[in-house]
Amino acid sequence: MTTGNSPVLDDGRIKHLELIQTTVARMGNNSFLIKGWSLTITGALLAFAVGNGEASVAVVSFVPVVAFWFLDGYFLYQERLFRRLYDRVRRPETAVEPFAMDLAPGREPAGAVKAAVSPTLSLFYGGLVAAQAFALLFVG
Repeated sequence: MTTGNSPVLDDGRIKHLELIQTTVARMGNNSFLIKGWSLTITGALLAFAVGNGEASVAVVSFVPVVAFWFLDGYFLYQERLFRRLYDRVRRPETAVEPFAMDLAPGREPAGAVKAAVSPTLSLFYGGLVAAQAFALLFVG
């Protein structure tokens, strides 16, 4: 059924889209929280390292940044997969099982790694790594 040039979506499909959009919002919130924790932990470790002249703490502080970086990349990849699912569900001509959350059709090889090296994540976490390298030079 269409009105004018745009197709009308049934109530079930609209609820499905709302469910997917809620999941996308949750992924974005997870990414935001991970960035906050990463910045807080890195800042605390570097402040301790510089304040106490502990080069070993500055070296160890690379571990949480790398871990958070890849975790953030994973959430960004999941968000992209849910956006692809949303795109498939919003098209009335596409046969998607009602309320299915199957992300397999949108997967791509090394998708999480591609997301982790995206410009936004690379700039954010690259900045943290640069701050750590600077602190390591300052302490060492």
